[in-house]
Amino acid sequence: MCELLVGLPDVNVLAVNDEPGLPLEVKIETRGPRPSCRDCGHAAIVKDRREVQLVDLPSFGRPTRLCWRKYRWQCPNCECPTGSWTEHAPTVGWPRLAMTDRAGRWVTHQVGKSGRTVNEVAVELGTDWHTINDTVAAFGRPLIDDPERIGEITAVGLDETLFFKLGRWKIQKWATSIVDVSGHYLLDMVEGRNAAAPCEWFDERGTQWCDRIEYAALDLSGPYRKVFDTMLPNATQVADPFHVCKLANQKLDEVRRRVQNETMGHRGHKDDPLYRCRRLLTRADERLDDKGRTKLVGLLEAGDPRGEVRTAWHAKELVRQLYCHTDPVTGLAWVTQLGHDLQDADCPPEINQLGRTLIRWRHQIAAWHHAHISNGPTENQNGLIKRIKRVGFGFTNFTNYRLRSLLYAGRPNWDLLATITPQPR
Repeated sequence: MCELLVGLPDVNVLAVNDEPGLPLEVKIETRGPRPSCRDCGHAAIVKDRREVQLVDLPSFGRPTRLCWRKYRWQCPNCECPTGSWTEHAPTVGWPRLAMTDRAGRWVTHQVGKSGRTVNEVAVELGTDWHTINDTVAAFGRPLIDDPERIGEITAVGLDETLFFKLGRWKIQKWATSIVDVSGHYLLDMVEGRNAAAPCEWFDERGTQWCDRIEYAALDLSGPYRKVFDTMLPNATQVADPFHVCKLANQKLDEVRRRVQNETMGHRGHKDDPLYRCRRLLTRADERLDDKGRTKLVGLLEAGDPRGEVRTAWHAKELVRQLYCHTDPVTGLAWVTQLGHDLQDADCPPEINQLGRTLIRWRHQIAAWHHAHISNGPTENQNGLIKRIKRVGFGFTNFTNYRLRSLLYAGRPNWDLLATITPQPR
């Protein structure tokens, strides 16, 4: 009956210690045939017995410890090179791990798939943070290293996410997310937001794997463009439509703030015309009703004497209209002509810069009309990564950050959790 309550095969329950205020202790020993020496085949003899305490799953709502009296066997042959060895029972626990096998797999599922905090699970089991984290790392590595997790993909996206801020001066440390934008899951994370680490990651995948990728999505990032030019030369690069429209809105806002300072001599106050229309300027033209459009025109007439903000607003709307059709040839002609028109001398300098950017990225921008993919799935995965960062309460170790993010957003095969062999550090 005791063995049934413990739920472990081939063990004898020796005692149960129940002291108030302390975890419940269950003392066990394994039972089975006497092992033989792996070198000479002699039947082993008991050298000594050492008690190992392992963190187990709670029993009856209380933290529990499994006290395992482990046999240390010895070969009776004095000339045998084997000497002595410690028994190994994977169903009970693994070497160099402070938790039982079943508890280790349970906490990996809780922290990895369910996204619970390490500290929350540690409090529930009555142990410390490092015990839970080391166990999750040991059981999680085989899951994220599973070669079938990544597989063959046809579209990939890159985007950066802020890892943490270091030191007194809050130096920003970034990480790059590599995402399957067709399957909507996280492939991997690398440190930094330059081209070196992503190039190394793609190089590790091999030329044959990289040649299968047809589309590569990115925001208007020079380093990520270099990654795709170098490692995925055959893939069609697609500039994310959101970031293209965001850039146009950003240039519009820069013009508005400059004109505000030139005409009023100060930053925007609540009664200043350009400050009052700042939200109307970024709203889509088709979403403005008659009242809103009349208000916008009136405020521009009052606060924009040279018409620079109005010009920037029209430029922003023309950039948005680029995505109102789906023909690739028309899209390339549109963005090329628009880029040249925005560099006219009558346009504000910020809009001239926008035009130069459109020309520099015209092929990537127009590629959306053919591919119809975006970097939206990458941004979605960044949201999942940031959730893990929040529950991590200040990650500073990138290895832990990557592991937790891939277990949560990388879609590992959780069916393998019951069969994998942990990899302790």
